[in-house]
Parts: sequence; structure tokens; C-alpha cells
Amino acid sequence: MSQFHLIAPSGYCINQEAAQRGIARLIESGHSVQNQTIVPRRQQRFAGTEAQRLNDINALATLPGADQIVMAVRGGYGASRLLEQIDWAGLARRQQQDPLLICGHSDFTVIQLGLLALHNVITFSGPMLAGNFGAPTLDAFTIDHFWRALRNPTFTLHWQGQGPRCTCEGQLWGGNLAMLVSLIGTPWLPVIENGILVLEDINEHPFRVERMLLQLHHAGILARQRAIVLGSFSGAAANDYDAGYDLQTMIDYLRSRVAVPVIAGLDFGHEQQTVTLPLGAQAVLLNDEKGTSLTVSGHPVIKS
Repeated sequence: MSQFHLIAPSGYCINQEAAQRGIARLIESGHSVQNQTIVPRRQQRFAGTEAQRLNDINALATLPGADQIVMAVRGGYGASRLLEQIDWAGLARRQQQDPLLICGHSDFTVIQLGLLALHNVITFSGPMLAGNFGAPTLDAFTIDHFWRALRNPTFTLHWQGQGPRCTCEGQLWGGNLAMLVSLIGTPWLPVIENGILVLEDINEHPFRVERMLLQLHHAGILARQRAIVLGSFSGAAANDYDAGYDLQTMIDYLRSRVAVPVIAGLDFGHEQQTVTLPLGAQAVLLNDEKGTSLTVSGHPVIKS
């Protein structure tokens, strides 16, 4: 069984019951869960002081042991405050042998992209303790895809994607759209040429999603990719004022502006049902009349 090491670099975990439920489930499954004392930490809206949250990240550079799964308790906001003080080089050295399997999404995306940008460190965009492992009902799809990604040097995802036929390969990267856009012009945004960019978000109206995607387009980032894959955009319902402008309309408009294939429909993001993606791994994307497949390789996995 595996060892989980918890970190809380972002928001206070307001649903303490969910976090404890997630811990209990992991222990019942035979795993160990370290660093549980961070779960109730709080300062204002954050999961502890700046120093405490920064230490969660920097302490990983000296965390002993192999096959350690590092998991964020939740997202929210707060990781952006830490970027200048993170020991990026120390974390990269720790990853050279028996790499930590670092997993999270949402606000945690900025740290994941920083590791990728500065040292090409691969992390996993996937479930977190409270929102996923601590959900009222554990989603079998999510758990299956989590272990599939962490245990298999090569794995393939299948779904019925919406978009043009395409076959391409490149470095897989992305995560939360708002967090990625917040890094434009900073050292922590990876410069990926010919990549496969996967994006998701939550509680962003379709016009806000469009505005962020256009910012990536205007910055030249979308044009440098081989493909753009859209995950879930939870809470993006249109309203009466929109008069028919919705998420699908926005996607159609994006396709009219960029030459890069845009494939939608991947179960990835803030939904209970989500795949786990190693950011920085190599991927092959195929979309045709039979469906869509994404084959991923080159990421660290559990060895024992």
C-alpha cells in the first residue's frame, strides 16, 4: 500500500468532515496518511500562515522515502503568494531519484506549472483529499483513473470527444485555466512548443472562459500547441442576458479564431468524475469518428 503525505498551500479546508472522511477512506484501504495535523490549520481564508503553507512545499525537498504520494488537501487561493519563496531547485533535486508523486489541481496548478517551467518536473493534475477522496460518495471512475496514472508507465484514456479529426503528439501540460493565465509574463509559466494543452475551470461564466482563452491566444500560446483539450467547466451556465451565448457557442468561436484543433468533452477538472493527468509527460492524441484517445507516458510511477 502507499504512503500519502498531505500539504495545504492554499485555502482553509472549510469542509473538515470531508477531509477526515478522505483520510479515513485512505487508511481503511491500507494506505498511511502523514501530516494530518495541517488539515485544521487556519489563518483568515488560508490554510495557515504564509510560513506554514510555504513549509508544506519546501519541506518536500527533504521528505524521505520512495513511492510517496503528496496530495493537496484542497484548492481555493493562496499558492500564488508563495511562488517567489519556493525552493524550486531543492524540489527538483528531490525528484531526481525516487520522485515524489505530487497530485492536486485548482489553485495548486501554479506550483505544478512552476515546477514544470523551471525544472521540467512532472506532477499529477488530479484528485485532492477533501473534494474527491472525501466526497459523500467516492467516485469509482476518479479513483480508477488516479491509480491508473500513478501505477502505469503508459496508459490510455478514451472518451467521445467533440472536435475535428486529428492525430498529434507532444508534451502534455495545462490544468486550471484561470491559474495558468495568471502566470503569463512570469517565470513560472512553461514555454511549451508543440504541446497538448489541457484546460479546465470552475464557476467561470462562458464569457470569462472566452476572455482567458483569448488572452492565451493573443499571447501566442495557443498557436504554439499541437492541440487544445477542454475538460469540464463546472458552474458555467448561461443566463437570460446571454440570449443563446453559452459554453458551446464560446467553443465554436474559439475554433473560428485558432487553427489548432480544439477537442472538448474530457472528464477532467472540478467534477466528481475526473481523470488524472501527469503534467509534463509525453502524450499522443487521436480524435476520429470512433472517438478520442490520449496515450500518456514518461511520467514517474509507484515502483513497489
